[in-house]
Amino acid sequence: MRLPIDRWEVCIQDAFPAYITWEEFVSNQKRLAANQNNYRQNQRGAAREGRALLQGIVLCGLCGSHMTLHYEGGRNDHLVYICDAEVRDYGSRRCQQVRGLAVDAEIQRLVLQAFEPDRVALALGALEQLECEAAMLERQWKMRIERVRYEATRAQRQYEMCEPENRLVARNLERLWETKLRAVEEAEQEFEAWRRQNGTVLTDEDRRQILALGEDLPKLWAAPTTTNADRKQIIRLIIKDVVLDQKRERGKLWFKINWQTGATTEHWIKRRTTSYREQADLEQLQTRVRTLNAEGKADNEIAATLASEGYRTTKGGQINSVSVYHMRKCWGIRANRQCEDGRNPQRWEDGTYSVQGAAAAIGVKVSIIHRWLRGGLLDARQSTKGGAWKIRLTAEQISCLREYAQQPQAKRRRKTLRGQLATGGQSE
Repeated sequence: MRLPIDRWEVCIQDAFPAYITWEEFVSNQKRLAANQNNYRQNQRGAAREGRALLQGIVLCGLCGSHMTLHYEGGRNDHLVYICDAEVRDYGSRRCQQVRGLAVDAEIQRLVLQAFEPDRVALALGALEQLECEAAMLERQWKMRIERVRYEATRAQRQYEMCEPENRLVARNLERLWETKLRAVEEAEQEFEAWRRQNGTVLTDEDRRQILALGEDLPKLWAAPTTTNADRKQIIRLIIKDVVLDQKRERGKLWFKINWQTGATTEHWIKRRTTSYREQADLEQLQTRVRTLNAEGKADNEIAATLASEGYRTTKGGQINSVSVYHMRKCWGIRANRQCEDGRNPQRWEDGTYSVQGAAAAIGVKVSIIHRWLRGGLLDARQSTKGGAWKIRLTAEQISCLREYAQQPQAKRRRKTLRGQLATGGQSE
């Protein structure tokens, strides 16, 4: 019956000549197991050619499971990290799904930042301190081994000095000697295991190559010959895994990087949302829009101010007058009017008519003017979306529109009216 190594009852090493050491064999087995893509068994799989930099090393910050990868879009260029563990195991709702472009971009920035020459020099300085501490610990290990060896040697001398006739004493001394020998063996094995894990010592050539890597890595990363699989291998050399959680705070994504050195760092980024209600800086944005609107500024002026202050739309684009209009409609903020009573004047300063003024001049209802505006019959413009209309009308055009409005519905011909308006003059 074939069993895994950790369930073997007996393992006799070096019984036959081998072409690799036992440590190499165990390392190869671990690598083969890690190359298998099985998230249920915490196996991240080998790095593949997809765009996702965190493929196989991203964990859910809610349930701790490995997150799967999914590509969306017409060209499969939008990557999404999805946690389906609860759905797969219990049939419950999905934990979360995180769009990965912003996360990957931030991970790339942090990785390249970690390899900047000054940061590499600081890391080497910290490593020198760790090497000094490791040297002190190694000295303590050697003193401990020396002490247990001395106790074993002392027990041996006591056994050898015992008379053969004293069998009971000799048996006890022999048992004590064997106990001390086992203590020496255990101490030496523990020391070797500690040295393999913490005994890294860098030479001057190693330090020079590491410092050169800080200058060459950004060029290597952006080189056309570097594949996505190569970039993932670089990331896996210094990052163990990344934990994602986009439900800790509204409009933000929290993620933690577990570095291979054992250090952890936490980061926040603003994520794209589907509405302003889910935006991270909702209260600040709404307060700013209300303040600027109360100052009497138009939508385009509000948009310019918000853009200069660093605010963005839900999709990360630049705020314009249309965005401000949608914000006002969503939050119930009325547009500014030039008159103190909140109504537009009959005519503006440049001689154009407002909707109310045009309706009064032609003798029709305001709703008819809006219908003509939607149909494109009038020469009009808006300063911003949702703002006041400025309609250019001459006396001839007013006369034509008045006759057109008085005609029965069946006899009205819009094409003929457009021609008359076009030849009726455009003077103020």
